[in-house]
Amino acid sequence: MRVRDLFAAGMLFAIYSLVSAGLFTVLDAGDVALTEAAVGAGLSTILVLAVLTLARRYEHPVGSHNWLALSVVLVTGALLVYATLDLPEFGAADNPAQVHVGPFYIENSYRDMGVPNMVAAVLASYRSIDTMGEAFVIFAAALAVFALLSVRPRRDMPGVRRRHPPRSAASKGEEDEA
Repeated sequence: MRVRDLFAAGMLFAIYSLVSAGLFTVLDAGDVALTEAAVGAGLSTILVLAVLTLARRYEHPVGSHNWLALSVVLVTGALLVYATLDLPEFGAADNPAQVHVGPFYIENSYRDMGVPNMVAAVLASYRSIDTMGEAFVIFAAALAVFALLSVRPRRDMPGVRRRHPPRSAASKGEEDEA
């Protein structure tokens, strides 16, 4: 939030996404880790770098603060924290995932799927709609990046960097004489 160099901010964003993907891998959530690596660290970083080729590198702070946006963020954060108070204790033996979902998969996955690896059976069949949704997210992100990169900026767009600085009238006259 404090970095004014937009390239450095983009790289920090990419590193954060890559660390998150590694964390999901350590937590044995391979499908979520793959999606985070592909969309967060991959496509989003490419999109940020592509936008930085068109924009100025350093952010110029605006004089006024947006109090409405700050209040919306604070209220949303408070509501999310309040919603976590109703969650069961993490890792407790009487959680619904431990009491209902886990035993169902243990008892029925081999009989239903015929796959001896329970994790593969769950990901390939019980959660196949979720996995297909993640594939659609990756595809939609790729299409969005392609669509955004295909837009040619005009010189009159605000914040667009010119490739060559405009020549002054004095230098134009010197070139005409030569």
